[in-house]
Amino acid sequence: MKEILAFLNELAAHNDREWFNAHKAEYQSAAARFSDFSAGLIEGIRAFDDTIGPLTPKDCTYRIYRDIRFSKDKSPYKTHMGVYINRGGKKSGYSGYYFHVGARSVGNMVAVGDICCPPDVLKILREDIQLGGGDFQKILSDVDPRLAIDETDALKRVPAPFPADSPDAPYFKLKYYCLYYAPDNRFVTSKDLTRRLVDIFQSGKPFLDYINRAVEYVHEEQKSLNNYTL
Repeated sequence: MKEILAFLNELAAHNDREWFNAHKAEYQSAAARFSDFSAGLIEGIRAFDDTIGPLTPKDCTYRIYRDIRFSKDKSPYKTHMGVYINRGGKKSGYSGYYFHVGARSVGNMVAVGDICCPPDVLKILREDIQLGGGDFQKILSDVDPRLAIDETDALKRVPAPFPADSPDAPYFKLKYYCLYYAPDNRFVTSKDLTRRLVDIFQSGKPFLDYINRAVEYVHEEQKSLNNYTL
Protein backbone atom coordinates (compact mmCIF):
# COMPACT_ATOMS: atom_id res chain seq x y z
CA MET A 1 0.00 0.00 0.00
CA LYS A 2 2.94 2.38 0.44
CA GLU A 3 3.36 2.86 -3.32
CA ILE A 4 -0.40 3.42 -3.70
CA LEU A 5 -0.47 5.97 -0.89
CA ALA A 6 2.53 7.79 -2.34
CA PHE A 7 0.86 8.05 -5.74
CA LEU A 8 -2.46 9.22 -4.27
CA ASN A 9 -0.77 11.93 -2.21
CA GLU A 10 1.04 13.18 -5.31
CA LEU A 11 -2.21 13.09 -7.28
CA ALA A 12 -3.97 15.10 -4.56
CA ALA A 13 -1.25 17.76 -4.85
CA HIS A 14 -1.40 17.84 -8.68
CA ASN A 15 -4.97 16.94 -9.57
CA ASP A 16 -4.99 17.92 -13.22
CA ARG A 17 -4.87 16.07 -16.53
CA GLU A 18 -1.42 17.30 -17.55
CA TRP A 19 0.23 15.91 -14.41
CA PHE A 20 -1.79 12.69 -14.57
CA ASN A 21 -0.89 12.00 -18.18
CA ALA A 22 2.79 12.60 -17.43
CA HIS A 23 2.60 10.08 -14.56
CA LYS A 24 0.32 7.53 -16.24
CA ALA A 25 2.81 4.70 -15.71
CA GLU A 26 2.86 5.37 -11.96
CA TYR A 27 -0.93 5.29 -11.90
CA GLN A 28 -1.03 2.02 -13.81
CA SER A 29 1.45 0.45 -11.41
CA ALA A 30 -0.54 1.59 -8.36
CA ALA A 31 -3.82 0.46 -9.92
CA ALA A 32 -2.37 -2.98 -10.71
CA ARG A 33 -1.19 -3.35 -7.12
CA PHE A 34 -4.62 -2.40 -5.81
CA SER A 35 -6.29 -4.84 -8.19
CA ASP A 36 -4.05 -7.68 -6.96
CA PHE A 37 -4.80 -6.71 -3.37
CA SER A 38 -8.54 -6.66 -4.13
CA ALA A 39 -8.39 -10.16 -5.62
CA GLY A 40 -6.88 -11.46 -2.38
CA LEU A 41 -9.46 -9.62 -0.28
CA ILE A 42 -12.31 -11.07 -2.34
CA GLU A 43 -11.01 -14.57 -1.69
CA GLY A 44 -10.56 -13.83 2.01
CA ILE A 45 -14.17 -12.67 2.31
CA ARG A 46 -15.51 -15.56 0.23
CA ALA A 47 -13.97 -17.94 2.79
CA PHE A 48 -16.61 -16.86 5.35
CA ASP A 49 -19.32 -15.42 3.07
CA ASP A 50 -20.05 -17.47 -0.03
CA THR A 51 -23.05 -15.31 -0.96
CA ILE A 52 -20.75 -12.89 -2.78
CA GLY A 53 -20.24 -15.43 -5.54
CA PRO A 54 -17.47 -15.51 -8.17
CA LEU A 55 -16.35 -11.89 -8.31
CA THR A 56 -13.32 -10.33 -10.00
CA PRO A 57 -11.58 -7.08 -9.01
CA LYS A 58 -13.25 -5.40 -12.00
CA ASP A 59 -16.65 -6.26 -10.48
CA CYS A 60 -15.72 -4.51 -7.25
CA THR A 61 -13.38 -1.60 -7.99
CA TYR A 62 -13.93 1.86 -9.44
CA ARG A 63 -12.53 4.15 -12.10
CA ILE A 64 -10.09 6.85 -11.00
CA TYR A 65 -12.00 9.45 -13.02
CA ARG A 66 -14.52 11.63 -11.19
CA ASP A 67 -17.96 12.50 -12.53
CA ILE A 68 -17.75 16.29 -12.36
CA ARG A 69 -20.91 17.12 -14.32
CA PHE A 70 -22.90 18.21 -11.28
CA SER A 71 -20.06 18.97 -8.85
CA LYS A 72 -18.60 22.30 -7.85
CA ASP A 73 -15.27 20.50 -7.41
CA LYS A 74 -13.92 20.08 -10.93
CA SER A 75 -10.88 18.01 -9.92
CA PRO A 76 -10.81 15.30 -12.60
CA TYR A 77 -9.46 12.42 -10.49
CA LYS A 78 -10.37 10.63 -7.29
CA THR A 79 -7.66 10.65 -4.65
CA HIS A 80 -8.55 7.26 -3.21
CA MET A 81 -8.79 3.70 -4.50
CA GLY A 82 -11.72 1.65 -3.25
CA VAL A 83 -13.14 -1.86 -3.45
CA TYR A 84 -16.76 -2.78 -2.69
CA ILE A 85 -17.31 -6.52 -2.33
CA ASN A 86 -20.93 -7.61 -2.33
CA ARG A 87 -23.35 -10.15 -3.70
CA GLY A 88 -23.53 -9.71 -7.46
CA GLY A 89 -20.92 -6.96 -7.68
CA LYS A 90 -20.93 -3.24 -7.04
CA LYS A 91 -23.97 -2.47 -9.21
CA SER A 92 -26.26 -5.19 -7.84
CA GLY A 93 -27.96 -3.13 -5.14
CA TYR A 94 -26.91 -5.47 -2.33
CA SER A 95 -24.99 -4.16 0.66
CA GLY A 96 -21.40 -5.23 1.10
CA TYR A 97 -17.89 -4.83 2.44
CA TYR A 98 -15.98 -1.67 1.53
CA PHE A 99 -12.37 -0.58 1.85
CA HIS A 100 -10.52 2.38 0.46
CA VAL A 101 -7.02 3.74 0.81
CA GLY A 102 -6.75 7.48 0.33
CA ALA A 103 -4.50 10.50 0.20
CA ARG A 104 -3.97 12.45 3.42
CA SER A 105 -6.81 14.81 2.51
CA VAL A 106 -9.24 11.88 2.17
CA GLY A 107 -8.08 9.26 4.67
CA ASN A 108 -8.74 5.53 4.71
CA MET A 109 -12.05 3.76 5.27
CA VAL A 110 -13.37 0.35 6.25
CA ALA A 111 -17.14 -0.11 6.11
CA VAL A 112 -19.85 -2.76 6.20
CA GLY A 113 -23.38 -2.06 4.99
CA ASP A 114 -24.88 0.56 2.70
CA ILE A 115 -25.21 4.35 2.52
CA CYS A 116 -27.62 4.28 -0.42
CA CYS A 117 -30.57 2.22 0.83
CA PRO A 118 -33.69 3.20 -1.14
CA PRO A 119 -36.81 4.24 0.82
CA ASP A 120 -38.55 0.87 0.48
CA VAL A 121 -35.51 -0.92 1.95
CA LEU A 122 -35.31 1.62 4.79
CA LYS A 123 -38.96 0.95 5.60
CA ILE A 124 -38.44 -2.81 5.76
CA LEU A 125 -35.32 -2.41 7.91
CA ARG A 126 -37.16 -0.20 10.39
CA GLU A 127 -40.02 -2.69 10.55
CA ASP A 128 -37.60 -5.57 11.11
CA ILE A 129 -35.89 -3.68 13.93
CA GLN A 130 -39.21 -2.79 15.54
CA LEU A 131 -40.42 -6.41 15.46
CA GLY A 132 -37.06 -7.95 16.29
CA GLY A 133 -37.22 -7.71 20.07
CA GLY A 134 -33.74 -6.25 20.42
CA ASP A 135 -31.98 -8.55 17.95
CA PHE A 136 -30.54 -5.58 16.02
CA GLN A 137 -28.92 -4.21 19.18
CA LYS A 138 -27.49 -7.67 19.88
CA ILE A 139 -25.97 -7.83 16.40
CA LEU A 140 -24.37 -4.40 16.88
CA SER A 141 -22.92 -5.41 20.26
CA ASP A 142 -21.07 -8.33 18.68
CA VAL A 143 -19.25 -6.48 15.86
CA ASP A 144 -15.60 -5.46 16.03
CA PRO A 145 -15.47 -2.59 18.56
CA ARG A 146 -13.67 -0.36 16.06
CA LEU A 147 -16.77 -0.32 13.87
CA ALA A 148 -19.23 2.49 14.64
CA ILE A 149 -22.69 2.98 13.20
CA ASP A 150 -22.89 5.84 10.71
CA GLU A 151 -25.31 8.50 11.97
CA THR A 152 -24.61 10.91 9.10
CA ASP A 153 -27.80 12.71 7.99
CA ALA A 154 -29.87 10.83 10.59
CA LEU A 155 -33.42 12.15 10.99
CA LYS A 156 -34.03 14.52 13.89
CA ARG A 157 -37.30 12.79 14.73
CA VAL A 158 -38.43 9.18 14.62
CA PRO A 159 -40.41 8.73 11.39
CA ALA A 160 -44.05 7.73 11.60
CA PRO A 161 -45.42 5.21 12.40
CA PHE A 162 -42.49 4.01 14.51
CA PRO A 163 -42.62 4.62 18.27
CA ALA A 164 -40.43 7.47 19.56
CA ASP A 165 -40.24 5.88 23.02
CA SER A 166 -38.82 2.58 21.77
CA PRO A 167 -35.31 1.48 22.85
CA ASP A 168 -34.68 1.14 19.12
CA ALA A 169 -35.72 4.73 18.36
CA PRO A 170 -32.16 5.84 17.42
CA TYR A 171 -32.06 3.11 14.77
CA PHE A 172 -35.38 4.18 13.23
CA LYS A 173 -33.83 7.60 12.56
CA LEU A 174 -30.89 6.24 10.60
CA LYS A 175 -30.63 6.91 6.88
CA TYR A 176 -27.38 4.95 6.46
CA TYR A 177 -27.34 1.38 7.74
CA CYS A 178 -23.58 1.22 7.68
CA LEU A 179 -20.73 0.47 10.10
CA TYR A 180 -17.43 2.24 9.54
CA TYR A 181 -13.87 2.56 10.81
CA ALA A 182 -11.23 5.05 9.63
CA PRO A 183 -7.84 3.35 10.09
CA ASP A 184 -4.52 5.18 10.01
CA ASN A 185 -1.72 4.53 7.52
CA ARG A 186 0.05 2.16 9.88
CA PHE A 187 -2.97 -0.11 9.61
CA VAL A 188 -3.24 0.02 5.81
CA THR A 189 0.50 -0.49 5.26
CA SER A 190 0.72 -3.48 7.61
CA LYS A 191 1.96 -6.74 6.09
CA ASP A 192 -1.16 -8.58 7.27
CA LEU A 193 -3.66 -6.00 6.01
CA THR A 194 -5.83 -8.56 4.21
CA ARG A 195 -6.17 -10.71 7.33
CA ARG A 196 -6.96 -7.67 9.48
CA LEU A 197 -9.68 -6.55 7.09
CA VAL A 198 -11.13 -10.03 6.80
CA ASP A 199 -11.36 -10.27 10.60
CA ILE A 200 -13.22 -6.95 10.82
CA PHE A 201 -15.51 -7.82 7.93
CA GLN A 202 -16.31 -11.24 9.35
CA SER A 203 -17.46 -9.65 12.61
CA GLY A 204 -19.83 -7.48 10.57
CA LYS A 205 -21.35 -10.32 8.52
CA PRO A 206 -24.46 -10.77 10.76
CA PHE A 207 -25.12 -7.02 10.41
CA LEU A 208 -24.71 -7.26 6.64
CA ASP A 209 -26.99 -10.31 6.47
CA TYR A 210 -29.63 -8.32 8.34
CA ILE A 211 -29.46 -5.47 5.84
CA ASN A 212 -29.42 -7.74 2.80
CA ARG A 213 -32.44 -9.66 4.05
CA ALA A 214 -34.42 -6.44 3.61
CA VAL A 215 -32.80 -5.74 0.23
CA GLU A 216 -33.66 -9.24 -0.98
CA TYR A 217 -37.25 -8.92 0.22
CA VAL A 218 -37.70 -5.69 -1.74
CA HIS A 219 -36.07 -7.24 -4.83
CA GLU A 220 -38.44 -10.21 -4.66
CA GLU A 221 -41.45 -7.94 -4.18
CA GLN A 222 -40.44 -5.91 -7.22
CA LYS A 223 -39.88 -9.05 -9.27
CA SER A 224 -43.34 -10.34 -8.34
CA LEU A 225 -44.90 -7.01 -9.25
CA ASN A 226 -43.13 -6.97 -12.62
CA ASN A 227 -44.29 -10.52 -13.36
CA TYR A 228 -47.84 -9.59 -12.41
CA THR A 229 -47.92 -6.61 -14.77
CA LEU A 230 -46.53 -8.51 -17.76
